[in-house]
Amino acid sequence: MSNPDNIIFRANAGGKLQGRIRVPGDKSISHRAIMLGSLAEGVTQITGFLEGEDNIATLEVFRAMGVQIEGPQAGRVTVHGVGMHGLKPPAKPLYLGNSGTSMRLLSGLLAGQNFDLEMSGDASLSTRPMKRVTEPLRLMGAIVATTEQGTPPLRIKGGQTLKGIDYTMPMASAQVKSCLLLAGLYAEGKTCVTEPAPTRDHTERMLRGFGYTVEQQGNKVCLQGGGRLKATAIDVPADISSATFFIVGAAIAAGSDILLEHVGINPTRIGVINILRQMGADLELQNEREVGGEPVADIRVRASKLKGIHIPVEQVPLAIDEFPALFIAAACAEGETVLTGAEELRVKESDRIQVMADGLVTLGIDAQPTADGMVIRGGQIGSGQVASHGDHRIAMSFALAALVASGPITITDCANVNTSFPGFVALANQSGLQLVAEGA
Repeated sequence: MSNPDNIIFRANAGGKLQGRIRVPGDKSISHRAIMLGSLAEGVTQITGFLEGEDNIATLEVFRAMGVQIEGPQAGRVTVHGVGMHGLKPPAKPLYLGNSGTSMRLLSGLLAGQNFDLEMSGDASLSTRPMKRVTEPLRLMGAIVATTEQGTPPLRIKGGQTLKGIDYTMPMASAQVKSCLLLAGLYAEGKTCVTEPAPTRDHTERMLRGFGYTVEQQGNKVCLQGGGRLKATAIDVPADISSATFFIVGAAIAAGSDILLEHVGINPTRIGVINILRQMGADLELQNEREVGGEPVADIRVRASKLKGIHIPVEQVPLAIDEFPALFIAAACAEGETVLTGAEELRVKESDRIQVMADGLVTLGIDAQPTADGMVIRGGQIGSGQVASHGDHRIAMSFALAALVASGPITITDCANVNTSFPGFVALANQSGLQLVAEGA
């Protein structure tokens, strides 16, 4: 388990981003490739797998349940699927580190197994809300216990007969939708999920890639339980959430011109592109293509003058993980940027609204947190020390802010950057940032 206190980032002021880079593979797709590959019949070959701590946690969980997995080796993983009912009881509780995605998706997948199990995580994951998945799972007939606060560890009683449900989600969440669809694979009858706004659809796309029928009608997605998954090959695109730090950095730092290769541009994930374009970013999609059911492009970004906007509420679920970096863009934009409808940011790896606002204020920016967002008035980013609270996206966002800061920025608690972006410091320095990780 990482000790988030043991790595400090020191970012010198100034610089510009240039060159061609490829950021690591998509975290969301990497998780799902391991999960569905394990349940498939046959051997699934994965390339571009993200070797971050969260995805390794998912991989190790399936090894613990008897799945033979070779790799990861330079992004290559071979999964020998055991079929829908081939998982074996783990010898001890499943430990998921910092990965909320793993825990929420697995709670659905494992609710349909015939053995009891427990899932736990690190200090951060142990505070994250799980009721949004446990409550609808109970409606399906699952027996899932949490702490009194509705947080991990999760204890799942095996051998339950799950029934398909028609569930309308109170708030948009790809993790909840995916959890219920994965449980639906094991349920009698049809499971349908209706979402109030579009969220990432990697689970639906990948289920189809594994030969499973998924019906989509508007904002409602349904599947019939009791089917089979057939092994396939998956080439994981570069993660747009990881690319975002470099996209924002190039947009704000004078003289920047960078090309990010093979980035996933799934329509449910491109809120960051839509928002930055509205702010005036010079951002071009090149060589658009489809790889394994997922749309991919090379993204060229050049420095430009950004302006503050009211972020359209329909873009919020399409950019939920990218807001820490977008707050940095807003801090560099002329005028006022207003975000509403993003209350989910308060229950991520940290309270991302409060933690980003605190850091921006420390660096001299007028940032006012609200219950469901923030109001940021653009200005000159200053120098100082900010706390990431062990949140990888916040650490990387403030590192890129140094490109336009008046002096150095020190960021504490940065060990968890490895959960989503191993090699971040080296790639940032190669691109033009001046960043040192101390205590690594």
